[in-house]
Amino acid sequence: MTMISLGGSIGTGLFLASGGAIHSAGPGGAVLAYALIGLMVYFLMTSLGEMATYMPVSGTFSTYATRFVDPSLGFALGWNYWYNWAITIAAELSAATLIMKFWFPNSPSILWSALFLLLMLGLNLLSVKGYGESEYWFAMIKIITVIIFIAIGLMMVIGIWNGMAVGVKNLTENPFPAGFLATIGVFMAAGFSFQGTELIGVTAGESENPRENIPRAIRSIFWRILLFYILAILLIGMLIPYSSEQLASSDIATSPFTMIFEKAGLAVAASIMNAVILTSVLSAGNSGMYASTRMLWVLAKEGKAPRFLASLNKRGVPVAALLVTGVLGLLAFLASFFGDGVVYVWLLNASGMSGFIVWLGIAISHYRFRKAYMYQGRRLDELAYLAKWFPFGPILAMLLCIVVIGGQFIGALNDGRIDWAYIIASYIGIPLFLAIFLGHKWKHRTRMLTLAECKLDPDH
Repeated sequence: MTMISLGGSIGTGLFLASGGAIHSAGPGGAVLAYALIGLMVYFLMTSLGEMATYMPVSGTFSTYATRFVDPSLGFALGWNYWYNWAITIAAELSAATLIMKFWFPNSPSILWSALFLLLMLGLNLLSVKGYGESEYWFAMIKIITVIIFIAIGLMMVIGIWNGMAVGVKNLTENPFPAGFLATIGVFMAAGFSFQGTELIGVTAGESENPRENIPRAIRSIFWRILLFYILAILLIGMLIPYSSEQLASSDIATSPFTMIFEKAGLAVAASIMNAVILTSVLSAGNSGMYASTRMLWVLAKEGKAPRFLASLNKRGVPVAALLVTGVLGLLAFLASFFGDGVVYVWLLNASGMSGFIVWLGIAISHYRFRKAYMYQGRRLDELAYLAKWFPFGPILAMLLCIVVIGGQFIGALNDGRIDWAYIIASYIGIPLFLAIFLGHKWKHRTRMLTLAECKLDPDH
């Protein structure tokens, strides 16, 4: 469970998007953005942990919102989560195409997108056990890679590597070159980077002894990811000037990790690093394929999606849901028309917005769960895992989510002009979510549940 969640969250957000974040907001701005989003994720993880240990179900966010807030909110969150991860698949495919251009600069993008989409579909056609085993090893490769990167980066900074200390000049000279607004503008990239930590909720219903394993996984995952991200971004900020055009996500052909290995004089290691990044990108996309397929299958099983999507083959794989999910991966083929880096940024923001809607739903669901739990006369010491800092934690998470969603408008301002394509890609998740939510509410005449009506019995 821990390794699958790590595998889902360590991918293009760290290996590719971090460079664009540093270029846009400077090293200090990038570190601040990732730290604040990390704090928000900590509270969201503890909120999810409290609910998932009390009620471990495969539907997770959809089920919790249906039981504790409003059935229409649960319906909309389930579809939003499917869309979020399906779009992430397309983003990972676009990132994989960027990475392949490192070796084959003149190759057609459509070739790599098609090849990797077929690979992800093939891996997910295996049994769930096979998927879990492959993701375990994929995640292990990523973790080892980040540790090696941090070790070599630190040696370069203090002068042990190549005998010339880089120092902290690049980090301290101008940490916030574009001001605080630019920092808000990269919150979305930081949020995209941390997405995947909530995969614990998706796997909770199928895990062994969730009352013990989920809290342990939450504690270890959060601190490892935060340490990896903050240290890695600090090192990138020290070793590569924020003004370097190669860090710009719209033009990037190699990741900042690869650039630093080349800077260290390890030309062969740079190619190996690129291969590792490619593996991690495909792994994150593979996790997205699993998560979105599973959510679509649960929605169908609960009558919230067409019934044919609830079918399973003899290996327990929801093939129909898998193929429908794979169709959204075809968005990566837009790179053939608009350019690789441009499409990657579009998809990154479209996926990131949907992810923040999911996180907002988790915070609201937990706030309502705890209120209903106390209102119905239950005792907190009966909970297997208790989220600390309630109600401050979920309220802060809600506020930060709203700030990030509103702050995406900043990223659309370019030399005084508004980039409408960026606006549409960034905010398209909101009207889609509202249309699903309001449509379900209109059809079924649902309303917000009272605290007494919240269904706290896991068996009903």
